[in-house]
Amino acid sequence: MIIHTVEEKIDKTKKAERAYWVLGLRIMSDFGLAIAVPVVALVLIGRYLDRRWASGPIFIIAAFALALAISAVSIYRKAKRYGKEYKDIDTR
Repeated sequence: MIIHTVEEKIDKTKKAERAYWVLGLRIMSDFGLAIAVPVVALVLIGRYLDRRWASGPIFIIAAFALALAISAVSIYRKAKRYGKEYKDIDTR
């Protein structure tokens, strides 16, 4: 009976440790994409607009600022969601 309980605790600990690693990898990739995609897409659009209207770097700068705002809001929302998932790992 005691051995069975110890084995269950070890198994639960291993599962929780794996869940933390998987969550960490998901967070890294998700945050990375949340930053990279808006920046690259909007800066390319800004570059195109700057070349089209020969306006200097004004559209690139504006696009980068917009991408920064979009990324910040996206990361904030994702961080709240991942925070809840992190707390729920031990209760599984």
